Amino acid sequence: MSMTGTQIRAARVLLEMEQAELAERASVSINTVRNMEAKGGQVVRVRLDTLMKVQKALEDAGVQFIAKNGGGVGVRLKEGASDD
Repeated sequence: MSMTGTQIRAARVLLEMEQAELAERASVSINTVRNMEAKGGQVVRVRLDTLMKVQKALEDAGVQFIAKNGGGVGVRLKEGASDD
């Protein structure tokens, strides 16, 4: 599983979620979220359990990560996702 800092930031913005809220939902520090997002388009290199917590928090909130395809990696709101 790989995810870029840009994907994390984009997912958070789509959800209208602050970094502090994501940190709380994922049970990680706000500095972890900041450092992950600071990677930009690079693949985030953190412990697998940390990455999984952040991804799960974002997916539970209503986003879907898109693997590399013809248009590249990305993120979108899940169909039928409602505001929390």
